[in-house]
Amino acid sequence: MTPKKLWTWLAAVIIGSFIVLIFYGVEIYRKIPPIPDKVITTDGKIVTTAQDIKDGQNVWQSIGGQTVGSIWGHGAYIAPDWSADYLHRESLLLLEELAKKDGKVYKDLPDDEQARYKVLLKKELRKNTLDEKTNTIVISPERAKVRAALAEYYAKIFMNAPEMAKLRDQYAIPKNTVKTAERMAKMNAFFSWAAWVCITDRPGDDVSYTNNWPHDETIGNVPPPSLHLWSGFSVLLLLGCVGLLVLYHARNKEEEINGRDMLPLEDPLRNMKPTASMRATLKYIWVVALLILVQMLAGVVTAHYGVEGNAFYGIPLDEILPQSISRSWHVQLAIFWIATSWLATGLYIAPAVSGYEPKYQVLGVNILFGALLIVVFGSLAGQWMGVMQKLGYVDNFLWGHSGYEYVELGRIWQILLLVGLILWLILMIRALFPALKKRDGDRHLLLLFTLSSVAIAMFYGAGLMYGRQTHMAIAEYWRWWVVHLWVEGFFEVFATVVAAFLFTRLGLLRLKSATHAVLFSTIIFLAGGILGTFHHLYFSATPTAVLALGATFSALEIVPLVLIGFEAWQNYQLSKSTKWIKAYKWPIYCFIAMCFWNFLGAGIFGFAINPPIALYYIQGLNTTAVHGHAALFGVYGILGIGLMMFMLRGLYPDREWNDKLIGWAFWLTNIGLLVMVTISLLPIGIMQSVASIKEGYWYARSAEFMQTDLMKTLRWLRVPGDILLAVGELLLVIFIIGLRTGWSLKEKR
Repeated sequence: MTPKKLWTWLAAVIIGSFIVLIFYGVEIYRKIPPIPDKVITTDGKIVTTAQDIKDGQNVWQSIGGQTVGSIWGHGAYIAPDWSADYLHRESLLLLEELAKKDGKVYKDLPDDEQARYKVLLKKELRKNTLDEKTNTIVISPERAKVRAALAEYYAKIFMNAPEMAKLRDQYAIPKNTVKTAERMAKMNAFFSWAAWVCITDRPGDDVSYTNNWPHDETIGNVPPPSLHLWSGFSVLLLLGCVGLLVLYHARNKEEEINGRDMLPLEDPLRNMKPTASMRATLKYIWVVALLILVQMLAGVVTAHYGVEGNAFYGIPLDEILPQSISRSWHVQLAIFWIATSWLATGLYIAPAVSGYEPKYQVLGVNILFGALLIVVFGSLAGQWMGVMQKLGYVDNFLWGHSGYEYVELGRIWQILLLVGLILWLILMIRALFPALKKRDGDRHLLLLFTLSSVAIAMFYGAGLMYGRQTHMAIAEYWRWWVVHLWVEGFFEVFATVVAAFLFTRLGLLRLKSATHAVLFSTIIFLAGGILGTFHHLYFSATPTAVLALGATFSALEIVPLVLIGFEAWQNYQLSKSTKWIKAYKWPIYCFIAMCFWNFLGAGIFGFAINPPIALYYIQGLNTTAVHGHAALFGVYGILGIGLMMFMLRGLYPDREWNDKLIGWAFWLTNIGLLVMVTISLLPIGIMQSVASIKEGYWYARSAEFMQTDLMKTLRWLRVPGDILLAVGELLLVIFIIGLRTGWSLKEKR
């Protein structure tokens, strides 16, 4: 297939996918569960108002939001999912109230009478009592009484009731997380609304707004037929597309690696003189090294909160660094250092590819570096201020903690980061422009490189599409544009093109076949990846059509990973192809490791939780953490490290490296991650999955289940893997510093 045809297919995939993505985004807007103007009882008493619910969402966001438990399955793992927890507790208390209304005690009733009250319970909870004309929800006095009791219960947890001290410790929630009764009352209104969305049937349907999530048979939340149907279809589609891809690969596979007689006798990049702006990217790598260390320490603290929720080995750390902050920093710093390594690679590669250094390019690189530092450390400080309740609703939204996982930055910091990305794009295009004007063999790779850079800069702007009190279903839609399309989508295209550039410039890959391979793999990846965004939204109060599309196209995301073994083998062959290539051993080994983690973390662990029927039971359990760690760090983190190694090879071209130091760093990092995931997170996730299927989702996330001796032991089993990973990262930082001081360098090449 010619490059022209491949470009046509790529354009068709991107345009078609975004038309569908936006169309069903509009459907989400149209069919969101309502936020009622008022919730009243049948005798006319006002229970909550729309403003209470919206302000309550802001209170929840200000304490860390999705870093303190979760809502609708999205968030952290130590505390419960508040929508599932609230709903289950509401059902138990309402059963008692319904029986008491008849002068009976529910727990003393025989099974047949209890069954009758369970039927009444389902009718009470599932019936949609929204009056669309007045936008008012009507509930029974019994349900209002239950809500009052639950408001008191949650106030005791989030404030300072002594009898809840043990439970707060198990949930890693500091005392007085919410400072005032007024704010607590509003957060309770938000919790009650989030639970109402999970149980109330959509108008004209017998399925709730969240497709009957969370699983709880007591209230009739069981998987609807659509989950089984689309799960089965996604598996069949995956098998069919894998077969087609293997057939295509077998029929069209070209030998991409140059034969030994065609390989350069010397390193083609050895004599390339780095420009001033290329040398200026070195400071970015030092910052990456610093952020890796801080992120690792935040991860250690966060993991320890799983076994000692109010302290760090007896030190009351939660008073100044609660779990919601340490987790926010751990996740946000991971994104910061990975993105910084990739952005620095772009700034380094652009002048290297074009052979042109624009005027004031180094000034732009230095200004961008300063802006990066301001955003990173300013946003971390803002998150701390927000969670410590030192900011009001508006100030927290602007400067503090957004409450949404992976995009925790306050709005001002998001805007500044977007401005920085646009500046980065301008610097890239300035340097690439002379090369783009040429019509040589590199042009197709350069165009794809430029387009992916434009997407990286622009798509972060999707995070600005929701506001302070935007409906949560809509905020989730736009959040996943950032997390899935920005982080998992166009960064991956960018990295693929960069790797192809590096290997073709080294003379190891044929330009024509590399161009064809990159274009084809981008088409396959984006064909599933863009609409695969919807698989994050199965149970986020979205229509059934979103579930169908998410199941279908998320299955296609796995298809290109089937052949990733070929890529790993090719990278290994490259590492052995010629004597001088040994200088690039560790960057290439990082690419091989990335292939492994892509197959395991994104492929196996990812598809294990992607089908709707699987995710119905296990969304937000530690199975998600397995996928998250293996994919985010294993794929994107290791790839970022590999790209940095290529840059460092060019910035320190004349000396051999200390193979032992970087070798230990590489192997300990990868082995530590594997040990941590497989002997701790994965067993916990599997046991939670069984509990969710048998007892209900609420139980799998409850302290009752998570605080058993076995589960505590499994959490402690993170320690060996964490130690290996931490030592590996520390050695990597020491190696990077040693390139400057000399201890990481050996004899001349």
